[in-house]
Amino acid sequence: MTSPTTATVAPATAPVTPATAVPAPAPMTPADLTPAPLDREAGYALLADLAGPVAAATLGGLDGLAPGFPDWIVTSLFGGTYQRPGLALRDRQVANLAALTALGGVEPQLADHVRNSLRIGLTREEITEVIVHLAPYVGVPKALAGLRVASATFAEVPPTEASPAAAGPTPASPTPADPTPASPTEEDRA
Repeated sequence: MTSPTTATVAPATAPVTPATAVPAPAPMTPADLTPAPLDREAGYALLADLAGPVAAATLGGLDGLAPGFPDWIVTSLFGGTYQRPGLALRDRQVANLAALTALGGVEPQLADHVRNSLRIGLTREEITEVIVHLAPYVGVPKALAGLRVASATFAEVPPTEASPAAAGPTPASPTPADPTPASPTEEDRA
């Protein structure tokens, strides 16, 4: 048997030539971008408000291990990202609680942000609900791990110390008590 003459098939697309090539984008320069100001002083002030005296001890220990790294964190994060408009500090803390719970394996940072959230006025119930709300999205095991961190942190932070901002300008003034009990109940552990 002889085969019929084979026809040449043209390629589906034409080859790319310099005339048809997409031009490369022009390189970006700092003048093309919106400035992202970093306010080192505002970063340290915000961190002191959020974390209180715990921050100094944590930063000092970290600086001994990785000199300059804590200053970079405070300046770029608390003096940069946290200073952006668009979200209230409370909303940023809710986002932090959610992100750290979703990540898992960052229990010390989650505990810090539970304490910070209490200090700026979130209630124990609100913190708990943020973590419970995550269960269908990040998984029950991560939500349970987040609740364990929150419960342990609630136990170490007396309700009267939860929100010093609510107490007024002087530390000696009375602080309204948080209605949530300091020790976890059977309901909290579920």
